[in-house]
Amino acid sequence: MSYHHLALAAKDMKAIHAFYEDIMGFELVKVEIAPVMGGGWGKHFFYRMNGDDSRFIAFWELNDTPGEGTYAFDLNEAAGTPQGTNHYSFSVDSQQELDEWRAKWNAADLDVLEIDHNWCRSIYTRDPNGNMVEFCLTTGSFSDDDRARAIAALDEREMHASPPPAMMKQWLAKDA
Repeated sequence: MSYHHLALAAKDMKAIHAFYEDIMGFELVKVEIAPVMGGGWGKHFFYRMNGDDSRFIAFWELNDTPGEGTYAFDLNEAAGTPQGTNHYSFSVDSQQELDEWRAKWNAADLDVLEIDHNWCRSIYTRDPNGNMVEFCLTTGSFSDDDRARAIAALDEREMHASPPPAMMKQWLAKDA
């Protein structure tokens, strides 16, 4: 089972559209326009990912809703959590594809953080809402020991740190 779509509010729908269609390559395929619970109305834009008609990322452009001037569109700002805690990650199938996305993001004037987490390799940037977006390549497999460690961590109340990342690198757009 996988998710059908992730829905987020948009601070600036035209900037969101430019990022997700022009940079990310997701295709805007549908909009639903309707009243919003609690008052006002919204446009719900659906972007098809990788040509798959069952996988979408969607954004709400909200209009005339109560409190709209006070909304926080960055998920971490809204939740009061540290930056990067709430983020969304898309899968890639090869190191080449990950490198191509990094180059594409840098070419679009976006800074990129790359981390080798020892079992997956990730690149991160921010979308126009300020949310962290990730592409991730799984590079390892999972053992019974990995599962046992994860189960044990459910009850731990002190930090027992994982090994540090094998690599971290900041790719600044101005250096690309």
